[in-house]
Amino acid sequence: MADEPDEVPHLDVPVGMFEDIEDLKSQLAGLTALVEARTRGDSAEPGETSADEEEPAGGEAEVEDEWQYPPFILLLDPPQYDDELRGLIEWVEGVLVPGYLGEPSADAKWCHRWFEHSVAIARLHAAWLAGQELTDPASCGYTGPSVWHRDHLDPALRQLRGAAGPFAGCTEGEHQVTHRLPSLVPSAWTHEDGA
Repeated sequence: MADEPDEVPHLDVPVGMFEDIEDLKSQLAGLTALVEARTRGDSAEPGETSADEEEPAGGEAEVEDEWQYPPFILLLDPPQYDDELRGLIEWVEGVLVPGYLGEPSADAKWCHRWFEHSVAIARLHAAWLAGQELTDPASCGYTGPSVWHRDHLDPALRQLRGAAGPFAGCTEGEHQVTHRLPSLVPSAWTHEDGA
């Protein structure tokens, strides 16, 4: 056979590279479809098809995962709030506290009743959601955990445990939730005359 080369070159391709490329293609196709839908003014959510779109030639509609926005825990009502908080508590007490938190100190406070501080709930929940996404190699590659630590966990812990954080007034024997509530700030739109 004259068309085949005498030697086949050996290419060193990292394991998993083709899967990563296919994942990127899939993500790009999904984002492209979303951008096209939004620029057309479609009211359909991502993952839904409008009535104008045709089925693929095979006769079967393409099945896609429906896009779900992560819940912001402070906006949830019971029982969704309770379920989400229960999962967060399991993660904080089972992973975060034993794995990431050292002994509390004056420079790095921690409140054993953190779940009574709404700021702590919001920040830890956001870090937990990001961790769920960024620790899955199938969706974000192998650098996801590093990105999660750098961009989500470390800043959240700095904010929570810092001198101005929600635990600043808490000590080992005393828990204070109200110390972080701001006083009423006068509106810039209303001015009371001193007369």
